[in-house]
Amino acid sequence: MSENPTHPLPSYLHADDLGPWGIYLEQVERVTPYLGKLSKWVETLKRPKRTLIVDIPVELDNGTIAHFEGYRVQHNTSRGPGKGGVRFHQDVTLSEVMALAAWMSVKSAAVNLPFGGAKGGVRIDPRNYSRAELERITRRYTSEIGSIIGPNKDIPAPDVNTNAQTMAWMMDTYSMNEGATTTGVVTGKPVALGGSLGRVEATGRGVFVVGTEAAHDAGIPIEGARVVIQGFGNVGGTAARLFYEAGAKVIAVQDHTGCVHHAGGLDVLGLTKHAEEHGGIAGCPGTEPLSPAEFWSLETELLIPAALEGQINEKNADSIRAKIVIEGANGPTTPEADDILTSKGTLIVPDVLANAGGVTVSYFEWVQDFSSFYWTEPEINHRLEAMMRSAYSSVSAVAKEHRVSQRTAAFITACTRILEARELRGLYP
Repeated sequence: MSENPTHPLPSYLHADDLGPWGIYLEQVERVTPYLGKLSKWVETLKRPKRTLIVDIPVELDNGTIAHFEGYRVQHNTSRGPGKGGVRFHQDVTLSEVMALAAWMSVKSAAVNLPFGGAKGGVRIDPRNYSRAELERITRRYTSEIGSIIGPNKDIPAPDVNTNAQTMAWMMDTYSMNEGATTTGVVTGKPVALGGSLGRVEATGRGVFVVGTEAAHDAGIPIEGARVVIQGFGNVGGTAARLFYEAGAKVIAVQDHTGCVHHAGGLDVLGLTKHAEEHGGIAGCPGTEPLSPAEFWSLETELLIPAALEGQINEKNADSIRAKIVIEGANGPTTPEADDILTSKGTLIVPDVLANAGGVTVSYFEWVQDFSSFYWTEPEINHRLEAMMRSAYSSVSAVAKEHRVSQRTAAFITACTRILEARELRGLYP
């Protein structure tokens, strides 16, 4: 008699410390009862398709040789090539990159893009290295993962501490190794190298679009609505500006330098200028400082965590007094906090839906690179907003049908699409 073993945990992870991958597995467990006959394939979701760990040796400016640890994880490619960012951060782990890759699979499918999920990372604090050193690190990392990326295999993009310049170096390195300019190997590139207009603001714009849809469903007018935002980079900063321009009151913002508050509403444009000039928002004139505990406990209509994962957890969830949480970051809410907030009646618009604007415009960029025909920024923003509203509407309908949270609804929608593709493709050989 043949056995049918189930081993959802890879041998290279420790059961007592799964990290972010453990959060993702718990989310899959919660959605499995809603998958019907497709649950036969659910183990597919619990294993990355491909995991690559690379050594990145680089000569530093002082002549010494340094070694950095790099990752590229492809979680699932049943619906198309892998898609996902590359982050440079000193605390990057394999578990984190695996989880981020899996969330990219879910995110792409939730918005119905023809992509699978992937993610990359390098364990490095980029603040400690020169531009020339970062270029060498980026180019060597790209060469090391070059065999598994490509326009039809896996398309990297910017993430934490990487940007359009990073993507330009990656594209050039891949192209040199291929012997031909291959703009479609990455997205988030400079416009001069085949990047898309609207890409930089895409994730924040998507947060704004689904945030306004959620507020409308909840009967909350955006005009005068209070907004609290953690993170003031591309995502948080763009969302702050768009809500501000729509008449909302951004009453508090937190970044790595501290928290600032103004009950009557912050001057978002002035705060942006201060952050650009001083490297952060702390000390901005006309604002009051807050402790992190005070920040999380502010009464507000909209709370947007747009920094790193695990920021809303069992320690602070009970003190949160927001009507709607819109997840601009990846994995900012732990399952325990999810349950606490849901029990309080807080609506959570999940990351796999709320921050999908970036991958959506990355899809537009990929399409434009293949056709060498480029759209205007208004066209891109219009297409983005239409796709985000459609995705939000679909997820909300599933949530109402099954009487579940939007996170579970997004996972039902996405996992059904992924596993339908897996079943239709079958197993080879």
